[in-house]
Amino acid sequence: MKSFLMIGQSNMAGRGFIHKVPPIYNERIQMLRNGRWQMMTEPINYDRPVSGISLAGSFADAWCRQNQEDTIGLIPCAEGGSTLDEWATDEVLFRHAITEAKFAMQSSDLTGILWHQGESDSANGNYKVYYKKLLLIIETLKKELNSPDIPIIMGGLGDFLGKEGFGKSCTEYNFINQELQKFAFEQDNCYFATASGLTSNPDGIHIDAISQRKFGLRYFEAFSTKQHILKPLNNENELINLSHTRMHTKTEMIYIKSMEFALGKISYEEFVSQVMQINND
Repeated sequence: MKSFLMIGQSNMAGRGFIHKVPPIYNERIQMLRNGRWQMMTEPINYDRPVSGISLAGSFADAWCRQNQEDTIGLIPCAEGGSTLDEWATDEVLFRHAITEAKFAMQSSDLTGILWHQGESDSANGNYKVYYKKLLLIIETLKKELNSPDIPIIMGGLGDFLGKEGFGKSCTEYNFINQELQKFAFEQDNCYFATASGLTSNPDGIHIDAISQRKFGLRYFEAFSTKQHILKPLNNENELINLSHTRMHTKTEMIYIKSMEFALGKISYEEFVSQVMQINND
């Protein structure tokens, strides 16, 4: 299994509304939860009860299309509202991410790190020290995981910030974007994915569900091509549809029926009947 560490703040954890996009069910996408690899179900990064669609789902689904014979594991460690200082190397978020990644490495090959953070530092001149602080975090992360050449994908902040809702306070997001892009351009094996054109929830700060799907595709494009993605992909909507129109395996269909039964959407009798039908097809 190839695994990816998810770190940063709420737009990495995901706040896209679950009901706004069709779900992704893929038995080759696993997530680390309670010390076990489980089939991915969104929300992946359950840092808050309001956690929802993140970029990791479409990232992993795109990875599966390119790697037909392998399994991907997602290691969710993002924390909503976290500042860069809270990711300092002696702080609990950093230590937790290291612990989870090392645990995952016992049964997987750590293949990449997905980073998204910056909204909480988009004010009060924090951009002036952002690069230096981020560099120490990333360098220490690589050292502690003994992965000096691991690819790191970092996304930009949305153009919708600084205008309304909770995002209105992010007055310096453009400066943070400049620092993120500069960092990715200058550091080895680090690639930038633009958030240009993405849209937000009504709160003005969190990337909405459909845009999280697009963002994940951009992250994967940066990872797979080892190039910076500085504009939206031409075929984002078509790639999203590939996830939704894919035929499910028997394992996935039974998993979906199990979810429907557990959530009270179908009766036990309906569950048994439908599972039997799936097994007989």
